[in-house]
Amino acid sequence: MSPVFSRLDTPELRASIYQFMVYVPGGVSSVFLGIWLSEHGLPADQIGIINALPTLCLLLLNIIVGRIADKADDWRTALIVISWLSALAPLPLFFVSEFWGILAVWALTATSNGLVAPIIDAASVRMTRRNGTDFGVVRAWATVGYIFAAAGLGLLLNVLGSGVFVGLYVATVVLRAAIAFILPRFRAPAPQATLANIPAGQAAAPSRLRDSLQLWFVLPLVAFALVNSSNALIGGFAALLWHENGIPSYFLGPLLGIAATGEAILMFAWRRFGGRVTARNMIMVCALAGLVRFTIMAFNPPVEVLFFTQVLHAFSFGMGYFGVVHFIANWTNEANAAEAQGFANMLNMGASMLALIFFGVLVEHFGTHAFFYSTVTALAAIVCVVVSLRIRPPKEAH
Repeated sequence: MSPVFSRLDTPELRASIYQFMVYVPGGVSSVFLGIWLSEHGLPADQIGIINALPTLCLLLLNIIVGRIADKADDWRTALIVISWLSALAPLPLFFVSEFWGILAVWALTATSNGLVAPIIDAASVRMTRRNGTDFGVVRAWATVGYIFAAAGLGLLLNVLGSGVFVGLYVATVVLRAAIAFILPRFRAPAPQATLANIPAGQAAAPSRLRDSLQLWFVLPLVAFALVNSSNALIGGFAALLWHENGIPSYFLGPLLGIAATGEAILMFAWRRFGGRVTARNMIMVCALAGLVRFTIMAFNPPVEVLFFTQVLHAFSFGMGYFGVVHFIANWTNEANAAEAQGFANMLNMGASMLALIFFGVLVEHFGTHAFFYSTVTALAAIVCVVVSLRIRPPKEAH
């Protein structure tokens, strides 16, 4: 048995139980939200705005909330507070049915929900580094939770219809808030190990973020943000587009679930092979996978092909996510690594917000051909990584 789960009561196990619930509400909304909004008479461009506004709010709040969480006695306290705020936020959804009301309530709902993941990930990374355990295994349970929500709970769409969305979403965020009380303390009084492993004789990484923000460092982060913005489109529009193009509703949950399954397998197995690939090459693989995945989707393929493109999510997101985490760890130190991760998150949110807004307009005019937008962003991501590698080759060891 893995040492992470060798005892029933370990910090890693309690963090994993909470991680399982982190993306369950997001999995529910990925399957139900677009169809629920469409059945309320909202066109695709308005659906794009409803999906994009929370991203703008997170873009503005992410670093501020992160700093407040860092100042708390432990990240556990911040997670309990935010979990309960995210449980209360969607309650007005029971009483709204027109664009402006839904926009306001969903902005608060999705923003409060989106604040959870960065804090639990940051806390889990530091805890597992201190304890010598595997962050990949802990983080993978968040993806397993998404699979359960999208592929499992998503089957309720075929049975009960989209009208069950609000009640189901509220139930999942309330359950997550209750589970937050079992979270362990993440901080320890002893100093934590630095994130950057600097070999003897090598100059230390810059201690200020602005010193790190050189073109070669920023371009890979931009590359992942461009590809990941297309991953955000899947959550906002894929179920709706597939539904409108005749894909039976009982396939929608499994299509979203198989993407997360591939991602989870990658994360569980990461320690076995991840060290063999340099960080920017991970991001390059991510961009290439995104290019293939979204270009095929633009041609509205049959459901069998869609299952293949969804499996590529393991690389167009999972590989890129680990690439960014390792890239930042390799080229920063403890003094600015967290701030650098916040900067990367800001790039992700900004790119996703723009993609959601533009994609909604493109869908109105071009349908599934709107995914050619993602073809362009994936090509731009490949160029970003190539230029970065030309300016600054990778370290000999990662």
